[in-house]
Amino acid sequence: MANGTVLLALREDPLGGGADTEQLLRIGKELENRGLDVRWARTAEGACAALRTEAGLTAAMVAWDLPSERGRPTAAGAPTATGSDAGAEGAEADAGAGAGGAAVLRQISRRFKDLPVFVVMAEDADQGLDRLPLWVAESVVGYVWPLEDTPSFIAGRVAHAAHTYGDAVLPPFFKALRRFDDAHEYSWHTPAHSGGVAFLKSPVGRAFFDYYGERLFRTDLSISVSELGSLFEHTGPIGDAERNAARIFGSDRTYFVLHGDSTADRMVGHYCVTTDEIALVDRNCHKSVLHGLVISGARPVYLVPTRNGYGLAGPLPAGQTAPDAVAARIAAHPLTPGAVSPHAQYAVITNSTYDGLCYDTVGTARALAPSTPRLHFDEAWFAYARFHPLYAGRYAMAVGPDTFEGGDRPTVFSTQSTHKLLAALSQAAMVHVRSSPRAPVEHDRFNEAFMMHGTTSALYPAIASLDVAAAMMDGPQGEWLITEAVTEAVRFRQAVVRTGRRIAAAGDRPAWFFGVWQPDTVTDPATGTRTPFVDASPVLLSTDPRCWELDPEADWHGFSGLSRGQCMLDPIKVTLTCPGVTAAGVSQPWGIPARVLTSYLAERGIVVEKTDTYTTLVLFSMGITKGKWGTLMDALMDFKALYDAETPLRQVLPGLVESHPRRYGDTTLRGLCQDMHEHLTHADLIDALDTAFRDLPNPVVPPRSCYQRLIRGGTERLRLADASGRVAAAMVTVTPPGIPVLMPGEALGAPDGPVLRYLGALEAFDRAFPGFHSEAHGVVIDPDTGNYLIECVREEEASERG
Repeated sequence: MANGTVLLALREDPLGGGADTEQLLRIGKELENRGLDVRWARTAEGACAALRTEAGLTAAMVAWDLPSERGRPTAAGAPTATGSDAGAEGAEADAGAGAGGAAVLRQISRRFKDLPVFVVMAEDADQGLDRLPLWVAESVVGYVWPLEDTPSFIAGRVAHAAHTYGDAVLPPFFKALRRFDDAHEYSWHTPAHSGGVAFLKSPVGRAFFDYYGERLFRTDLSISVSELGSLFEHTGPIGDAERNAARIFGSDRTYFVLHGDSTADRMVGHYCVTTDEIALVDRNCHKSVLHGLVISGARPVYLVPTRNGYGLAGPLPAGQTAPDAVAARIAAHPLTPGAVSPHAQYAVITNSTYDGLCYDTVGTARALAPSTPRLHFDEAWFAYARFHPLYAGRYAMAVGPDTFEGGDRPTVFSTQSTHKLLAALSQAAMVHVRSSPRAPVEHDRFNEAFMMHGTTSALYPAIASLDVAAAMMDGPQGEWLITEAVTEAVRFRQAVVRTGRRIAAAGDRPAWFFGVWQPDTVTDPATGTRTPFVDASPVLLSTDPRCWELDPEADWHGFSGLSRGQCMLDPIKVTLTCPGVTAAGVSQPWGIPARVLTSYLAERGIVVEKTDTYTTLVLFSMGITKGKWGTLMDALMDFKALYDAETPLRQVLPGLVESHPRRYGDTTLRGLCQDMHEHLTHADLIDALDTAFRDLPNPVVPPRSCYQRLIRGGTERLRLADASGRVAAAMVTVTPPGIPVLMPGEALGAPDGPVLRYLGALEAFDRAFPGFHSEAHGVVIDPDTGNYLIECVREEEASERG
């Protein structure tokens, strides 16, 4: 860390006079002479503002009698004090003398872990240490009476504490990497750029070097650097970093993975299940889960999630995970008679879903425990869940010995794409393990799968980013960071609904606006009454998970088959809804397909996470600010104005019109929306999607068999019109919604069956609306005809199956 920054929260005006002020100015000057930046704050509000914005603080000096501009100060958005902070003696101090200093100290304890804090005492003899609340002594490292020691001595104490903290705050691997970089050793190993020197010998290399800077290349090192440890042997600073992450994330063991959650999924699947063993697979899975099954040779039995009228995938119905239901599904599956055992060895569940639906993982584990000894939660988008009470009991590592009675607890794996919603470099991921006696994970054996899928050419900055991402969540700062994201998401959600309400009340323009997929009302625990979501307290919405639970009897979510408390909507994953269809799937006379909206947002430089037929998903990560979501609100309002004014499309989406002038040259924004809406309604695309994902294709051969035929020329590409009755050789995943519609080894069925009907509707949409095509992995589009081509097993190969 750099030399650091010290916050001086002192009532004296540094530009004023008096002995105290002069002494404090000298202390500040001494701190600067010792290489520390100094931030002054004269009020509690100023100090709290600095605490929100100055993440690089390494120490603080806080006057106990710090004044407040508005009476009793509070930390905006901070949770209510609990534990010793809420005691009578603490409350008395907060209400009287010392209220300003108390507020700042509380803010520090919520924002930082172990930040060294010195309380500055007035020279008034009546203000002794015995007048301070007891919790103050538990949260500070010392006290300062400015006139009783020399400025040099006081500054030396503070500076020593600041430098010690600045070194201690660095996690194991990042600290070792910095130390190695500072040693300036010559490199005699790979990579060949030798700390970036090779780039300096070429004009384009020099441009690359200058763009990224020398430090990146000096820390891009070979696995030969023994001082940094081994990623495969999990030793040295790398091993220390993994163990530190395991402590922070609550696992028995944590592994750093450098090729994303996709590699982590394949790694876990390859370890947990072997050839011709049964795996229970959430159909709402990432394609990497299937890749793991192809590698392992397992026989998948799919669990089918619910879907709603928007086409969003919901949770697995509670009845599907019951032991009898699982046993019946396995027994009825065409491929399980060839399995080595009628019992599943592994189950994988997506948590949270792409759209932010997260399970009661403890309840889910209890339901599935009789059916499998190993349970894998793919938490690619949910690495932050352990660090906020809103998600208590809804993440994989919450499943432990204390949550199970008896010995049937399954071993639980969590794979997390750390870079997605925590602060890490792209491709940085983790695997967390909580082993059980029923299916113990022996490290040496799991490490074989780890080494099989890992890389021997690790990017050390990526490892450091995993180390830092974990350290950022350690202690109160983790909850602080997630609280900010949740709070901003809640504010945005309420702002959208409030704007819609204002538009309707104004009566001077068409009354429509975009909506948000969320509960209509929430229960106020203080009164027990139902309150409209938009009028609920933001603090309540940010702290009470009951506000986000999917009530089985509520109609806002559009899912059936839920049990109470089974599932919760994650507030930071915000799904905007467009006019045109309801959560129950009822089509409206007019509509605005979401693809048109997101194309306009892209023109404005706003890129969303996912677009479905009438919904679009935006993520409120730790990097979201009011300015960022305010810009999105402005764009939504502008789109409405352009739509209402029937603005020519060439003014709204000029790039689209330029690429397809004959199709869109004479169209307005409203005209395009209505044309597309009528097409989608006539094609009944959402119902076709729902049917395709609900009525699964008939499995004919295991996935690995299809892969073997694929690479040995035993497949052919066919038009949809020629593919009925054939067996798919490759997975087909359509984005949106990003869930496999067809797995290798499954039959495509009849021409008017679920799969071909859905893919045919997408093919027709692509032809009708060029520039808005679906992203379909596993489908090749003929550039001359626009036909969808599907990889199928050759008939002579299919006839030899079994």
